[in-house]
Amino acid sequence: MQRYRNLSGNSGVVAYELTESGIVVQFVDGWKYEYTSRSAGADTVATMRRLAVSGRGLAGFISRHAREAYARKFR
Repeated sequence: MQRYRNLSGNSGVVAYELTESGIVVQFVDGWKYEYTSRSAGADTVATMRRLAVSGRGLAGFISRHAREAYARKFR
């Protein structure tokens, strides 16, 4: 996984991994969530990927637009 840059300084996201069909996001509590084009929609996943790479806004976007749209939750 790639460390999330957290440019805002207060994100709940610590790491992410871009996958072929989506993104896996790890939060500070250790849980990882996989969001796919199928579970969250292609546009949502594309935005999440862009925010992850930029290091700003990912946790807020997930909270507002993709909270329950994950394909799986795991540790």
